[in-house]
Amino acid sequence: MFTGLVEGLGRVGRITPQGPDSVLSISAPWPAEQTVLGESIAVNGACLTVTRIGADGFAVDVSAETLSRTTLGGLRLGDRVNLERAMQLGDRLGGHLVTGHVDCVGTLQKLEQVGGSTRIEVGIPPEHLRFVVEKGSVALNGISLTVNQVGSESFSLNIIPHTMTATTLHLAKQGDSVNIETDLIGKYVARLLNRDEDGPGASKGLSMEDLKRMGW
Repeated sequence: MFTGLVEGLGRVGRITPQGPDSVLSISAPWPAEQTVLGESIAVNGACLTVTRIGADGFAVDVSAETLSRTTLGGLRLGDRVNLERAMQLGDRLGGHLVTGHVDCVGTLQKLEQVGGSTRIEVGIPPEHLRFVVEKGSVALNGISLTVNQVGSESFSLNIIPHTMTATTLHLAKQGDSVNIETDLIGKYVARLLNRDEDGPGASKGLSMEDLKRMGW
């Protein structure tokens, strides 16, 4: 579990194909002795397990499934990535609960300066947009952000200068693909309310008769 507060930027130092999978070697912004073999690290918002530790970074195995469902399959040597180690119980939850399980890939449709901040418009598939709520939380490439507005095909965010410079957002441009994780609580609430009517295990929801039977 993560908070969406990026600890620092890493750099892709090596990409080693392993059949349909891949091994990414990434430089870390913290000392090597602070990385633990087997721990979880969010790389651009995707939760990955450390499999090797080197003098200047670490390596993670990336499955074909993760490569196909996130932007990690498009990484190239030298690319910068957002890094966050898993939160510990007792830590402050400065962002929001982020699992590192990417829901979909979105597209940066527009970036513009609005006063001192940067407004970003992100397009995502409609089946995921329904989980995005105005003034709610969303993780974009592992960054915990507050949703400013929600449209019919996209949502917008206002990014303060600190977040722009402390993450890969200062490198972002129109047309870029980004990893999106919608709010965990919202997804579970939608499931409980049977918003996924065609999904497996779907129920008929609550009726007036159900409420009467329960004493309401």
